[in-house]
Amino acid sequence: MDDKHQSIIEQSWQRCRQSGLSHSSNPTVELETGYLFNQALDEHSGLIKTTHHKVLPFYDSLLANSNCLITLTDTNGLVLKNWGEQRFFSKHQPDVFQNGAHWRESLIGTNAIGTALETGSIVQVFRDEHFLTSNRFMMGSAAPLFDSERKMAGVLSISSDAYMPTSHTLGMVKLMSQAIENQLIASQFQDDQYLLWFNTSPENIDSQWSSLLVFNEDGVIISANRRAEITLGQGLALQRLDQLFDVKLTQVLSHPHYNPMSLVSHSKHNFFAIVTPPKMPVGRKIDYRIPTKKPSNTLPKVPIELDKLNMGDPRLAKAISQASRLLNTDIPILIHGETGVGKEVFVNALHLASDRKHAPMIAVNCAAIPADLVESELFGYEKGAFTGANQKGYIGLIRKADKGTLFLDEIGDMPMNVQARLLRVLQERQVTPLGSTTSYPVNFKLVSATHCHLKNNVEQGTFRQDLYYRVTGLNITLPPLRERTDKVVLIEHLLSTFSLDDQQPKLNREVLEMFTSHPWPGNIRQMVSVIQIALAMAGTETVTADHLPDDFLLDAEYQSTPPSILAVDSNETYQCIRSSNTRPAEANTSITKNSVTDAVVTDALGIDALGKRNELVTGASTMIDNAQWLNVYEQHGRNVSATAKQLNISRNTLYKRLREQGLR
Repeated sequence: MDDKHQSIIEQSWQRCRQSGLSHSSNPTVELETGYLFNQALDEHSGLIKTTHHKVLPFYDSLLANSNCLITLTDTNGLVLKNWGEQRFFSKHQPDVFQNGAHWRESLIGTNAIGTALETGSIVQVFRDEHFLTSNRFMMGSAAPLFDSERKMAGVLSISSDAYMPTSHTLGMVKLMSQAIENQLIASQFQDDQYLLWFNTSPENIDSQWSSLLVFNEDGVIISANRRAEITLGQGLALQRLDQLFDVKLTQVLSHPHYNPMSLVSHSKHNFFAIVTPPKMPVGRKIDYRIPTKKPSNTLPKVPIELDKLNMGDPRLAKAISQASRLLNTDIPILIHGETGVGKEVFVNALHLASDRKHAPMIAVNCAAIPADLVESELFGYEKGAFTGANQKGYIGLIRKADKGTLFLDEIGDMPMNVQARLLRVLQERQVTPLGSTTSYPVNFKLVSATHCHLKNNVEQGTFRQDLYYRVTGLNITLPPLRERTDKVVLIEHLLSTFSLDDQQPKLNREVLEMFTSHPWPGNIRQMVSVIQIALAMAGTETVTADHLPDDFLLDAEYQSTPPSILAVDSNETYQCIRSSNTRPAEANTSITKNSVTDAVVTDALGIDALGKRNELVTGASTMIDNAQWLNVYEQHGRNVSATAKQLNISRNTLYKRLREQGLR
């Protein structure tokens, strides 16, 4: 039990004593009836209908298969409606659980509903934590409900017999309360505003713990749910989308509705999002969508073959080679890599190249599933195993991966109690569902991934050492995008993937230089977002710096003297550092400075990953050595705009060069 929970209970008991209650006191039953109760029902009809029709049907097993009671109250603790089983309450205090009863602490003592109202936070009250001894036949979990203006609208609780398994009720009430709040916000705004749902995984966008933003046709945020405020920060109202994400409003509105798109926040966190348009736009029908050949601007759902992932970077090639040798063995693989480097794409390619390709690959993001539910999601459960268990039971994700591949992403975020059960599964090669005495054999290829150093987690006591050695058969690292030497080939592949027509889109030299030297803290996901925006802004034109997102240009902190595609040597020749149609040992073609033309530069860059001629770079201009551009800079009185204009480069490129020379 943590200190915060203990403090909540202690403070509640203090309030009970201040109200004149003692442990032996009986609950005071206050019932609202007649006109006053009907008035309360009318006032909260929207909340009741949302809970009854749009949320509880998804939790029917909670009502049909367990001895628990779901209660909805207003902000005064007045019971508006009950759902579920009341039989075990009837022999104790039947009047307290009636519709119209009050559950304030001053009347009932410490209890989940009353304490949630007092603290404004999610609360779980166990048997002996109830202040009144007469209430110690039950336990309860409760969550306050908030409307679109972040004002408390009521409380939702789950109560059950104190002696029944209740480990999942807190997680269930969290999910249900979040679902209710999301529905309240969506119902209020869905007719005339845009809704943006986003999560860290495309599979979880429609989950109750997704973030939700409401915005108008100008991109101004009107409302947000609590998850969005936790993710992006407080005070989202009246901000614009482009102040929160590296994306233009036109890009969001033109994206095919209901299809996932990738977003990168200004804090460089990566998300997947779905936009739902207004059902009934006021005054006119608005459709910002533009016809595209491809239905989605997200990474393609068609899996990439393993050999196609090798675009020339030696570190990535080594990772592919090492993993390939263990494809059809039982040796586990642990993948290290920053967020956004493509770990799941890599694992999916491994799976499809293995003998297990005809069985499922089950991907589990250990950080995305609420800690209260990870155990049941992974290992499954028997019917009636706990409060809220599905009446048919649940097979669990590990058994779903039988004969296939189990991918545990962000394994470092796995709760300690789940780590112990996973270790047992890996040792015994069998899994026992919650509430069952039967063990089921499992046979799967285990691949795990993490963005942190698991050894540090082991030293800090947050990850089991014995499990660490079970999941680290082969350690491989996927390099961050900023360190990859095959960026040109990758850029061309993405341009081809997200092009708006059959024509190969083009970048000018300056943009290509910016792309290859940018540190890309969001890795491939961020590059995807920037390329999407650039293509949308450029249309059929060659992509220039003017088509790139402002935040990408303004916030870029380039690496000092990064490897360039074409570098100037002492003999004033252009040397092709990385040619996309050769292996690293072959990339040494020198091109005389006088012979560089658009066509020559195009040929130097080679053939793209699909074997097509690369027309990536256009308008190649003569590189200017430091002495020349510094002279121009001084001639213009160190005026950046005038210097950049004469040199025919962007101000951001000039700023980068000035920083490299220590002049900025």
